[in-house]
Amino acid sequence: MDIRERYAEVKRRVDEAALRSGRKPEDVRLIAVTKTHPASEINEAIEAGAADIGENRVQEVLEKYDSVSPVRWHLIGHLQTNKVRQIIDKVVMIHSVDSLKLAREIDKRAAAAGITMDVLIEINSAMEETKSGIPAADLRQLVTDICAECGNVRVCGIMCIPPIAAEPEDSRPYFREAAELFEDMKGWDLPAERFAPTELSMGMSGDFEVAVEEGATMVRVGSSIFGPRNYR
Repeated sequence: MDIRERYAEVKRRVDEAALRSGRKPEDVRLIAVTKTHPASEINEAIEAGAADIGENRVQEVLEKYDSVSPVRWHLIGHLQTNKVRQIIDKVVMIHSVDSLKLAREIDKRAAAAGITMDVLIEINSAMEETKSGIPAADLRQLVTDICAECGNVRVCGIMCIPPIAAEPEDSRPYFREAAELFEDMKGWDLPAERFAPTELSMGMSGDFEVAVEEGATMVRVGSSIFGPRNYR
């Protein structure tokens, strides 16, 4: 299959998983993750219907941005504070906020650009040392602090990456825990202009259907659409 066919197949599977979870297909956004893949391949996915593109690295956003058809860009990988200014006007959402320091820098750069940046708080589901993200227990305090200090940041929900699993079902407990955390989050009394918990970003190529069944509103799918990564 080519990229267009693979995109259509992934979208079909996302839609069916949404229906199984009692939701509408349009309730789940498919983010095509293009790590290491060139602009030409991204444009193929866009022609197939992709409206959201996810990148792990700031440098790849900058390299591809001007060569890609109009689309919504998401920064889904770890973001260093010194790189925020480079992408603040290029992405619609940052999925990987894991500290008040990073949120403050996003706020500073967003204010300078005259925008409000939507962000997700990254949860390290299994507290793996090799992954970024905060413990679930620290979520409320971090969100509260961001809402108190960052006038140009809007917290829109959470993102999680479970441990690498042999089978998709192995990820279900982590997705379920994140979904419960997300539901609890919706009840927090925080300023509406800075807190709009509508997005639960979880699920990748190996487990996105399980993620949707457990409540994901965004899935981040790369290799199932673009094929193996072209590491260089």
